[in-house]
Amino acid sequence: MILYHGSTTKIEQIDLSKSRPNKDFGLAFYLSADKEQAEEMATFKADFEGGTPILNVYEFDEHLFNSMHYQRFEDYSEDWAHFVYDHRTEPNGRTLHDFDIVYGPIANDRIGAQITRYKQGYITFEQFLERIKYIKGITFQYAFCTQKAIDKLKLL
Repeated sequence: MILYHGSTTKIEQIDLSKSRPNKDFGLAFYLSADKEQAEEMATFKADFEGGTPILNVYEFDEHLFNSMHYQRFEDYSEDWAHFVYDHRTEPNGRTLHDFDIVYGPIANDRIGAQITRYKQGYITFEQFLERIKYIKGITFQYAFCTQKAIDKLKLL
């Protein structure tokens, strides 16, 4: 399978220590099978941080999922929302699981405001779940969370 990572730099050597904390599935290298979504992310990063959008392209052998500790969220679900909420609010930015790869929907970019509303009791968990769905419709992401998983990506 072909996976994409939108950035402002060519990433030839993936370094998990450069991952940002408090992302949907914890510290990880995030990729998408949706080329357009990854291109949009590259453009967003370039607009926000400066630089030129770059699309990094990788190949991953799908048969390797069988040898990985793998979590898969097929849809926006209560389990997915709890998983995202826990990682987005973890005070030390730690990853709260031991999966090599996590697959699931992308959360809305404005999740921070919804977390605050939920924490303060202004919305229910069900409302939180509805409000964190990705605005552009369901789009999935792959989080490569361990070096074991990252070592299986081949830069194209």
